[in-house]
Amino acid sequence: MYPDLAQSSAIPVGQGAALPGALAQRVVVVGLGYVGLPLAVALAGRFETVGLDIDARRIAELNTGHDRTGEIDRDRLEASTLALTADPQVCPPADFYIVTVPTPIDGANRPDLRIVEAASRTIGAMLGAAVAEGRVPVVVYESTVYPGVTEDICAPILEQVSGLVCGRDFFLGYSPERINPGDREHTIDKITKVVSGQTPEVLERVAHLYGAITSGGVFRAASIKAAEAAKVIENAQRDINIAFMNEISQIFSKMDLSIWDVLAAARTKWNFLPFAPGLVGGHCIGVDPYYLSHRAEQLGLDPRVILSGRGINDSMAGWVAKELHTARKGKPGNVLMLGLTFKENIPDLRNSKVADLVSALGRLGHGVTVHDAHADAHEAVEEYGIPLVEDAFKRKYDMVVLAVPHREYLALGPGHFRALLKKGGTLADLKGVFGQAADWSL
Repeated sequence: MYPDLAQSSAIPVGQGAALPGALAQRVVVVGLGYVGLPLAVALAGRFETVGLDIDARRIAELNTGHDRTGEIDRDRLEASTLALTADPQVCPPADFYIVTVPTPIDGANRPDLRIVEAASRTIGAMLGAAVAEGRVPVVVYESTVYPGVTEDICAPILEQVSGLVCGRDFFLGYSPERINPGDREHTIDKITKVVSGQTPEVLERVAHLYGAITSGGVFRAASIKAAEAAKVIENAQRDINIAFMNEISQIFSKMDLSIWDVLAAARTKWNFLPFAPGLVGGHCIGVDPYYLSHRAEQLGLDPRVILSGRGINDSMAGWVAKELHTARKGKPGNVLMLGLTFKENIPDLRNSKVADLVSALGRLGHGVTVHDAHADAHEAVEEYGIPLVEDAFKRKYDMVVLAVPHREYLALGPGHFRALLKKGGTLADLKGVFGQAADWSL
C-alpha cells in the first residue's frame, strides 16, 4: 500500500480538486527545474501528477509557494493539485514517467549523462510496482541528448534496474523540451510539442498526454531518434547563426563600423534572419551543439561547422574583454558589471558567459564589481566565486558594462549609469540597447 501523499514527504501544493477522470492517468515528472516544474503544473491540471526532485530544499521551497526559477508564480503554484516529493519511494505507480533533468557537458565539452542515467535508475526501481498494478508504463524523456541515448543508453538501465523487458513490460517515448526561461509567450500550454513513441500505439498515448495540455498541438515525429535529433539541431542552428553575428562583429570592429548600424540596414530585407551578436551561455544553446558534435565524432565524422561556431561563441567573452581593455587604452580600472545571468530578466546562472568576461577582465588587471537584479547571491559565489554587490550604485567607476539588459537597468536608463562614471569613464553596452548613449558597444 502506497502512503497517502498528503501524509508523506509528497505534499499537495494547492487545495484544488482534481478534474473528473484525472485518476485514469497518473504521471510522475522527474526533475522540477525550469523544464519540469511548468510541465508538471500543466499536467496536474488534467491528470493526477506527482513532481519528484531529489533536491529537498527545492521541494520545501515549492511547498511554500516559492519557485526560485520564476517560471510559475505563487498563486498558480498554490492553486495547483500537483503533489511534490524528494523521496522516490513514496511515488505511486504511474502510467507515465517523464524525465526532465539537466544534461550538461563536462570540462572537456563532452556530454555528461550521469544525471539522466541516475534518473533512469530511479524510474527503473518504480516500474515493477506500476506493472504489478496492471499499468503499462511509458518512460518519456525530455532532456536534450544526441540521437540514440534514449534507446541505447537509458533503456538498458531501466531494464537492468527493473528486471523488466523494454518493449513488452514498459515502453519508451521522447518529447524534446522547448522551455525558454523567462519567455511568457512560448509557454508549455501554447507551443507545438514534438512527440515520439516506441510503437505506433505508444506514440498515440504520448500524443494524447501532451495534446491535453497545449493549444499548439502535437507533431508526431517519425521515430524517437528523429525527435532527439530535432531538438539538438534546433539549438545548434541558433548557435551557428549567432556565431556568424559574433564573427562579423569582430570584423566590423576593425573597420570602426557598428554592427547595430549594419544590422538595422540588413534587416530591411524580407528574408534576412534577425540574429544578433552576444555572449552565448545557458543550458541549451551553449551546451547542446557539443552533444551533436560528440555523436558525429563517434561516427568518424568531423563536425567542422558545429565546432567552429562553438569555438567562436566560447571565445567571445575573451574578445570582448580585450576590446574593453583597448577602449580604456590598456589602463586597468574599476569596472561595474551589470548582470551575470545568461540572459535578461531571469535568475538562471547556468553556463554564464558574463562570468567568463569577469574573469578575463580580472586577468587584464581590472577590478570588477558585479551587480545582478535577478541572480541569487549565494549561487553566484557557489558557482563562480563571484560576489554580487547590492549597493554597487553608491560608488563611481572607470567603466560600467551593461552585460545583461534586465528590465530594471533599462528602466534606469543610460543617464543613470553615466552618473556612476568617473571623469573620462566608459559606458559599454554589449546588447546595443543604449544606442548612441554608449561609448562602446559590440
